[in-house]
This record gives sequence, C-alpha cells and structure tokens, in this order.
Amino acid sequence: MKKSEKNIHPDTVCAVDYAFQRIGGKHKGRVIYQLRNGIKRYGELRRLVTGITAKMLTQVLRELEEDNLLTRHVYLEVPPRVEYQLTDTGKELLPFILQLSAWGRKQMGREPVCEPVLKELVAE
Repeated sequence: MKKSEKNIHPDTVCAVDYAFQRIGGKHKGRVIYQLRNGIKRYGELRRLVTGITAKMLTQVLRELEEDNLLTRHVYLEVPPRVEYQLTDTGKELLPFILQLSAWGRKQMGREPVCEPVLKELVAE
C-alpha cells in the first residue's frame, strides 16, 4: 500500500475530501504551480518554493509522484541530476490552482494576474 493510500480515510466518499487529500497541505499546490511551465530540477524547486525544508520538499515530491501527479527522472551522471515534471493528471489541476491563485490575490488586495502560458486554461 502506498503511503498516500494510508492517509485516505476508509469512509471517504466525498470527491472534495479525496481531492484535498491528494493536493492538500501547505506545499503541494505550490510545487504543482511551480511545475506549470515544464521540467524543473530539485534545486530549482528548492529556490522557488520558499519556506520549505529540504526534507519536506523531498517528502512532498515523493507523495506527488506516488499520486501520479508528477514524474521523477534520474539521470545516471556524476553528480546525479533529477528532474520533475507534471503528468497529464497533474496538469489537469492547473486551472484550479490558477483559480485559487487569482482568488488569493484578490483577497490580498492584489490584481489577479494569470500566467500567460496558462491563461486559456482559466475560464474568465
């Protein structure tokens, strides 16, 4: 059984609960957001996702990979190179994460600005 499956309560029947169990928490949405424009290396994600320890970032990346939201590709080089990329399932979350970003900016009193690459994914 995957670690992420252990976190699913057996009585979960609500799709919203299921979804938030997959992407909930402080960092998962932010990691997905940072992968929106393509492949990132671990060091890039470490710089982009602020306020997260290396250990927590590693844990979040593993959980997202277990949930088939991103892929991890390890290159057999010295030093090793590891790249992360959203899967098609992970990409399906982008419009919702962008909507949350717009909502958050509005609540913070900032003009909601969507990323140009993904603007067409967000229903106006």
